[in-house]
This record gives sequence, structure tokens and C-alpha cells, in this order.
Amino acid sequence: MPSLSLRIDLDPDGRIGPGKIELLEQIAAFGSISAAARGMNMSYKRAWDLVEEMNRIFGKPVVSAQTGGRKGGGAQLTAVGLAVVSRFRAIERAANSVAASHISALQAEIDAA
Repeated sequence: MPSLSLRIDLDPDGRIGPGKIELLEQIAAFGSISAAARGMNMSYKRAWDLVEEMNRIFGKPVVSAQTGGRKGGGAQLTAVGLAVVSRFRAIERAANSVAASHISALQAEIDAA
């Protein structure tokens, strides 16, 4: 079945899409950038680079991280990070809802072939 994938261009050099949003959701779920990266088969450096890119795009941190120590570090989404995830998922739901009949029609064309 065809599906819709959403990517939003926010500035000429910055965009968000399913990968960055999933990374934020994984950070929120695990409380850790490294655990989120492992869960997505991504290097810790790549995850940090994506977080830093989102920080630059939004002009403020999307993740609040505490460095490790005896009790370990941790990470959580900031209010901005939570809003980015929430708004992206809302836009995605709206786009899928509007596109559903057209996606079904595309599938019918494939099935008719």
C-alpha cells in the first residue's frame, strides 16, 4: 500500500522529517541520547549532530542533556522539543487524512495493472 512520508523544509538548510522526529521520541522514551541512537542503529555522534541541527533550526535547545557521572547522565525534551514532535505528528495526521482517498486510488491503479 502506498504511504505518505512528510518532510518539512524550515529554512534553506534545515528540515525535519520522520527520522529526526523519531529520534526525539526515542530520547523522550529512553531519557538518553545514546540509548535512542542505539535503538535506531545510529551512532551517538550522528544523533548528537541531528539534535544540534534541530537546536540551530529552532534557535533554542530541543533536548536538555545532563552529562554522565556517578549517577549517569540523561536527556529529556525541552518544551520546544515536545512542541516540535507534537506539531509534526499533528501535521502528519492531517496530511494522511486528506491524502487517504488519493492513496487508495493509487493502490487501485497498482492493483488493476
